[in-house]
Amino acid sequence: MPISRSLIFTGISIVIVLLLAAGSFFTVSETEQAIVLQFGAVQRIDRAAGLKFKIPFIQDVVIYEKRLLDLESPPQEVILADQRRLVVDAYAVYQIVDPLKFYQAVRTDEGAKLRLTSSMNATLRDVLGGTTVATMLSKDREGVMQAIRAKVNDAATPLGIVVADVRISRANFPESISQSIYGQMNSERQREAAQFRAEGYEQAQQIKAKADRERTVILAEAKRQADIAHGQGDAQATQIYADAFGRDPEFYAYYRSLDAYKKSLGGEETQFVLSPNSDFLRYLNHPDLAKPAPSK
Repeated sequence: MPISRSLIFTGISIVIVLLLAAGSFFTVSETEQAIVLQFGAVQRIDRAAGLKFKIPFIQDVVIYEKRLLDLESPPQEVILADQRRLVVDAYAVYQIVDPLKFYQAVRTDEGAKLRLTSSMNATLRDVLGGTTVATMLSKDREGVMQAIRAKVNDAATPLGIVVADVRISRANFPESISQSIYGQMNSERQREAAQFRAEGYEQAQQIKAKADRERTVILAEAKRQADIAHGQGDAQATQIYADAFGRDPEFYAYYRSLDAYKKSLGGEETQFVLSPNSDFLRYLNHPDLAKPAPSK
């Protein structure tokens, strides 16, 4: 059965209505903000989340982020106030706070990133050109970063953007300068090490000389005391020998002979060729001579 014209018309009408309905509504999430355009002219700005209406085929919608966005700048070489060169990488955190200015100034996120990157690079060269490596390595670094953020934010304000923060993620010396600095640092450390070794050797020699002097003094004092003790012992021995000789000369001679026998005949391989009548052997031949004299 052929389809009637009225049914075809109804079907087309339904499709058109659906298309019009689909083109008449759009949604804005919590993290978005929208600009409604009519023939390129801004009609209104929708910052609140929800379902929104627009005239289909006449009005268009541009959506921008409400959230913080980040931007990384490519590495660039800057010259500091002390004529040192640094290769600097930086990143910025920004937010679109005025979508109308943003649309009028840059239209797209890519356009905004190009403008911000150019501004950030120029600011880095300007601010870092007035500082030194020592400042970048000290607590004053935070002040330098605040100055950079303020300048970048001033440049971004006409774009409807607020720059929340700017940070240097990496700051290195160029490779050629790094090798030169490394060589200087190595030479300086070697010089300091040589100086420390020389000072240590000098102190060691002083300590050794002092110890040698003290050792010499201690040995000399010990020898002096030993000589004194030895002399006193010899004196006492002499006195004892003298007393013994005075009391019984024959027994004293006998005692001295026994001591001589022990020293001369004590070895296992000692050999003597003596006459039996030798005076040296008289106490061996006549033991009765060793009898002590009767005490008085």
